[in-house]
Amino acid sequence: MVCNLGETPTDNDQVTAMAGHAVPHFHNDAGHRAISVGAHEFMCVGANPPFDHPHVYLDMGGDSEKVCPYCSTLYRYDPSLKATESVPPGCVYTPRAA
Repeated sequence: MVCNLGETPTDNDQVTAMAGHAVPHFHNDAGHRAISVGAHEFMCVGANPPFDHPHVYLDMGGDSEKVCPYCSTLYRYDPSLKATESVPPGCVYTPRAA
């Protein structure tokens, strides 16, 4: 389960904290045709800022693939990856401090 803003996780919730985000974020600066990720629910930011698109929440549900409606990146679920990993590596978005 992913907690929304304002919600408090309980002991039964599985919350993946990553760079201050409750949901993993991925980017596609290199223009990969497909990115494998270890999460069914995540955010796509397109490219790194300032060239990002609106950060869109994607949920694969029971599927193993999802296409971002903004940048057309194909995301594939890979259960061997952690939520904070991608193949090719380097597609995890980490915001920089101001």
